[in-house]
Amino acid sequence: MSNPFSTTNGIDPEAGFSQTPSITQAANDLRVAAGEKARELVHTAEEKAALLKERAVESAQHLRENATERASQFKNTAAEKASALKSAATDKAHHLKETASEQWQDTRVKAKELHITAEDYIRQNPTKCVLSALGVGFLIGLIVRR
Repeated sequence: MSNPFSTTNGIDPEAGFSQTPSITQAANDLRVAAGEKARELVHTAEEKAALLKERAVESAQHLRENATERASQFKNTAAEKASALKSAATDKAHHLKETASEQWQDTRVKAKELHITAEDYIRQNPTKCVLSALGVGFLIGLIVRR
């Protein structure tokens, strides 16, 4: 009877056939091949990870530069608009000040003219003015009593 644990698997090595490898040897060969393949996969994964990291860093730097440039443009635009608004407000304030000054001068002139006209009327009609003043005073007195 033949040995079931024999490495020859029933083949006579003396008959000229080569001996088949043992299971242990095959397992070792598979382990070595798997280890080499795993190292290749790890190396490939590391290369891809490094490439992805490099691309991510470049993208982040590009985004940062783009954001900085846009912020600078926004700042410049805001400064220009603020300057334009300030200039417009200054011009408007100056115009309003001139208009108010002109109106004040006109009012002063009209008040002086009215004062002179009133004085002339009072000098020409003293009796009427005194009686009118007494009548107005009497009416004010009646209103205040109530």
